[in-house]
Amino acid sequence: MRPGVERKHVRKYGAFGLLVVDEWLLDKPDTEFRSMLLELIELRCGTASTVFCTQFKKKDWHPRLGGGVHADAIVDRIVHSAVWFDMGEANMRQRRG
Repeated sequence: MRPGVERKHVRKYGAFGLLVVDEWLLDKPDTEFRSMLLELIELRCGTASTVFCTQFKKKDWHPRLGGGVHADAIVDRIVHSAVWFDMGEANMRQRRG
């Protein structure tokens, strides 16, 4: 990522009243992305709503974020004031016969 682009994205997405993150943690983030994600979530924490759509259970978030301090901080900020909606185990993309 070019210098300054990361900061621009944090400001842009930090300003949305509602941010929907689809396919949350489908790919494991690298160190640079984790840092940007922590900054974004910190900026939005307590001031804006963020929806995380994922197929992964909460217990799997920390390891998928790489473990360690950044993962601790990210997960802590997300789950601190979260409202959870569990949609069950059914795969809605499969055809119903």
